[in-house]
Amino acid sequence: MRFRHVAVEGPIGVGKTSLARRLAAHWDTRLVLEQPARNPFLPAFYEQMAERGTVRGNAAALRTQLGFLFDRVDQLAELEQQGLFERGVVSDFMFAKDAIFALLTLGDEDLALYRQVYRRHAAQAPEPDLVIWLQAEPDTLLARVRHRDRPMERRLGEAYLGALADAYHRYFASRRGAPVLAVNTEAFHPAEEPRDFERLLGCIERFEGPFEFLDPPDPPGRQPVFRTGRP
Repeated sequence: MRFRHVAVEGPIGVGKTSLARRLAAHWDTRLVLEQPARNPFLPAFYEQMAERGTVRGNAAALRTQLGFLFDRVDQLAELEQQGLFERGVVSDFMFAKDAIFALLTLGDEDLALYRQVYRRHAAQAPEPDLVIWLQAEPDTLLARVRHRDRPMERRLGEAYLGALADAYHRYFASRRGAPVLAVNTEAFHPAEEPRDFERLLGCIERFEGPFEFLDPPDPPGRQPVFRTGRP
């Protein structure tokens, strides 16, 4: 494993967990996954979002974001205490993930409070050595979410997934931290296709950074909805 800590990131439905599992198995290293089922506020957040038809101003949003934030603090602190980063870790999240969601879901007052809490922990959070940012168009994300059919996600719509994909794009466009390998997954499936997986591994081995883009062609006739990569 060339990088000590690889984080796989991207919007809901893009395939983070599947790829993280495959990379961890290939490198025979520690796999760390986010645990949305442990967040007791997430079902209420999705329910209210569907009822209101809007993302911001959700009464359950602040509790949901803080629940995820504290869970990630505990997960990463445990890894550091056990010295597992030295042995190699693949995760399906980076610590800054919650800040991306918070900008999208929280109203101004809740966001100000969230940022106070976030800043207290962000300075101590370990930075990945490589972030693999998976991308896909909103309708593709929705199709994948519908295919896996998780009960909590059944209320998610294309508008929310598109806003989330855009939020990731804005974040990585201005981010100055760990190196980033951005990957277009419209017609590229490294978690399922051996040839695609080998191509991704080759890109990781040759990666020079700080930002590179693996952009396989979209399916025939596909017209991208938003421009991928850095602006």
